Amino acid sequence: MSGDDENRFRPKPGRIRSDTPRTRRPKSFLTQAKTIARQHSNGPSRSSLRSSLRPGSRTGATSGKALRAPRGPGVQRGRGAAFVRARTLSGGWRHSAPGVRRVVVKARYVQNAGTNGKAAAHLRYIQRDGTSRDGQRGQLYSATEDRADGGAFLERGQEDRHQFRFIISPEDGADLSDLTAYTRDLMSQIEADLGTRLDWVALNHYNTGHPHVHVIVRGKDDLRDNLVINGDYLANGIRERASGLAALELGPMTEIEQTRKLSAEIDQDRFTRIDRAMTEEANDRFLDLRHGPADPKRQFNRALRLRRLARLEKMRLASEHAPGVWELSARLEPTLRELGERGDIIRNMHKALKADGLERDPMTFQIHDAAPETPVVGRVVDKYLSDELGENLTVVVDGIDGRTHYVSGIASERLEDARIGSVVEIGPADTARRSSDRTIAAITEGGIYRPSRHLEQAKFEGRVPGGDYEGYVDAHVRRLEALRRAGIVERINADQWRIPNAFENRAAAYDAGRNRQASVHVLSALDLEKQIGVDGATWLDRRLVSSETSDIAQSGFGQQVREAMERRGEHHIDRGDATRRQDGRVFYRRNLLATLRERQVASVGTEMAASKALPFRAVSDGETVSGKFTGTVQLASGKFAIVEKAHEFTLVPWRPVIDRQLGREVTGVVQGGSVSWQLGRQRGLGL
Repeated sequence: MSGDDENRFRPKPGRIRSDTPRTRRPKSFLTQAKTIARQHSNGPSRSSLRSSLRPGSRTGATSGKALRAPRGPGVQRGRGAAFVRARTLSGGWRHSAPGVRRVVVKARYVQNAGTNGKAAAHLRYIQRDGTSRDGQRGQLYSATEDRADGGAFLERGQEDRHQFRFIISPEDGADLSDLTAYTRDLMSQIEADLGTRLDWVALNHYNTGHPHVHVIVRGKDDLRDNLVINGDYLANGIRERASGLAALELGPMTEIEQTRKLSAEIDQDRFTRIDRAMTEEANDRFLDLRHGPADPKRQFNRALRLRRLARLEKMRLASEHAPGVWELSARLEPTLRELGERGDIIRNMHKALKADGLERDPMTFQIHDAAPETPVVGRVVDKYLSDELGENLTVVVDGIDGRTHYVSGIASERLEDARIGSVVEIGPADTARRSSDRTIAAITEGGIYRPSRHLEQAKFEGRVPGGDYEGYVDAHVRRLEALRRAGIVERINADQWRIPNAFENRAAAYDAGRNRQASVHVLSALDLEKQIGVDGATWLDRRLVSSETSDIAQSGFGQQVREAMERRGEHHIDRGDATRRQDGRVFYRRNLLATLRERQVASVGTEMAASKALPFRAVSDGETVSGKFTGTVQLASGKFAIVEKAHEFTLVPWRPVIDRQLGREVTGVVQGGSVSWQLGRQRGLGL
């Protein structure tokens, strides 16, 4: 090649090609740059803007269906995805960096909370007494209101698909000047990150060692579309924003503060930050601390680990194989976490007893990890949320056996009538065989159950109150449908069901598998002191009549029950309902419980008649009751249902089966202090 040819050479760059396979159409560099920029924003994509501007779309309508949320890539991955990607590109999350204030954030996503009553139950229990700074009932607030209306918030979110719940607990929350302002600033930053306004309420709790905030967020954005939040933002983004705000007010955490907090964790019986660091540094559970570093900070960390390991060695969770070489137990983390939870439980039990002016030996504390195997009878000392993001409750019971019991994970509706001071019985899950299963087994011939045969026998015996024989048999068929879905029975045709051997046992086992929660029976809504002088058949009366005291301890609440029974007996003697013989024994009048119950019902019914402008009529045993079920009333004799007619009303013993019939016509037969309700085809009889 000549020199002139070299001088004539000119490079001609072509298009910037894509690395994608040739089967795809290559994208230009500008297209790729725009795509990346769009992914790092919460704004709508060009395609979503075009779709919103099509003819017939409601771009500015004020009525009809609301605008749909943008469908750009950032939104498809959940709101807050842009913030997550920005942190990923800039080196990761900063809330774990040195000097950052620690904030614990717990989040939960609850589906259909407004329609199944879970939202109302959760809101009710986070506002319970004793949670505010002065020990009073907590007060809700929002972005603009210092006293938010919880009922209005629930009504707005009644049809929401889901709900978000957060607990935000700054480690230095006690040092923050205003926890409410801190929460509002945090929610404002979250709204900016998510690109939408949020409908939320919050409540500050001061009933633990660390002040914390409960925040409930509706599952709708400002366009009334379902609110979808990026999972990584829920796990880390909120925590980073909360940590940044705490550091902004209190300043970065100094090394002296960090040293003090870490040193306080050395002797704690829980899984600490020191334990987590050692677990991460260990190689196959072996930790080598033989070499002392020259850096003062590393020297402090090494001394911290050695002191913690000495503590763990006493707990048999670590052992020194050679000087400076330690082996961590495989049970280290689960054991320490369990110890931490047990310690929190014992502190809560002490706090509840102290608030009631009681002192109990910690050796008498009994913590039930599941439903008690034997029934526990006693006074409710405290009840609160087992998981403050959920609805299930924990109850602390001062038992008549001289022990203090802790039972968690009970559905809130089961403890609805149990107040502080009420006497309850908490036992194993209800596994009693159903009367319907016994009836099906009895009517089965040759392994086949026939509804037509059952209907004939029911009409022949004539024992169905109200005469709704078809509804009675249909209720048994519905039971068989449920057991068919469980694979226990087989439907041959409309009038034939194949019933297996040991049918009742298998049906009871099916019910036990579905119902693992402890059973709760409110024995008395009144505390002991009120039961002594009240009219009506109380729990103390039932104990007096049975004259059984072997299960009542002579210490603790058991001793208080014994004393209350003696005082109640004296009350009956004064009223002429009992007599004391010369040998000191007390004899009570016949049918004492029925007499006391009828006396109280008549008295309360007469008082209610004045306000209802309807006459009250007492019912007798064996009488059929019909009318509209309008409500309930809690008496010393138990809970009673109010049944009204156009010209009168009556009070009859309540049963849970009637609750869903509120405002409807009901029919039942009074039998032995209870009512056998006949609720038609919607309910069946006595199931």
